[in-house]
Amino acid sequence: MSRKGNCYDNYIMETVFGRLKNEMFYGFEKDYPSFEAFSKAIAEYIDYYNNSRIQAKTKWMPPSKFREASIMEV
Repeated sequence: MSRKGNCYDNYIMETVFGRLKNEMFYGFEKDYPSFEAFSKAIAEYIDYYNNSRIQAKTKWMPPSKFREASIMEV
């Protein structure tokens, strides 16, 4: 449980939500005609983020592949 007003307690989720807003929401607000369309876009982004989006910190693999690789190394 994070302390009130302390974003560092939950910085990982704060980072994910910040990226989500920057990459798919800010500047695209009018692209979503309804809550259902926005909800579907968020679900698609989460799938993309976990299964397709490569990152340097995960050795240029999507997070799901990086987790699989790190489990196999142990």
